[in-house]
Amino acid sequence: MSHSSPPGRVALCVARFYDNLAERLESGARAALEEAGVTEIDAYDVPGAFELPLVAKFAAECGRYRAVVCLGAVIRGETDHYDYVCGEAAHGIQQVQLSTGVPCGFGVLTVDTMEQALDRVAGGAKRDTGRSAVEAALAALAVKDALAGAG
Repeated sequence: MSHSSPPGRVALCVARFYDNLAERLESGARAALEEAGVTEIDAYDVPGAFELPLVAKFAAECGRYRAVVCLGAVIRGETDHYDYVCGEAAHGIQQVQLSTGVPCGFGVLTVDTMEQALDRVAGGAKRDTGRSAVEAALAALAVKDALAGAG
């Protein structure tokens, strides 16, 4: 089995609206990045999930990052524009990775309740969404690198 080199510098774009969730998402993401050998991690905070696509675009286009991971939460019971924010965040982040070629992990919780959110962060009962977003971005980056080297 060949040893792959670490993926390089990664940007974390973190929506801080639910700060406790944001911290736990970031903790899971950082743990996964460190396990993958990523030591250069820069975090950029924004107020909410709606702002994530633009900051992800800035990070992806600046040329310093091999991957971008977007973290945040939108809780249906606490916002009257849930569907709009979720859809725009997901669409925007997808557009960033498609237009720039920089893999973007989608670590935005889209849940009905705070209890569901807490189940889906580091230490939760279900899954660690921050970790999952990193794993997805790094998997896409590995394919990109493999195809770039397959001449």
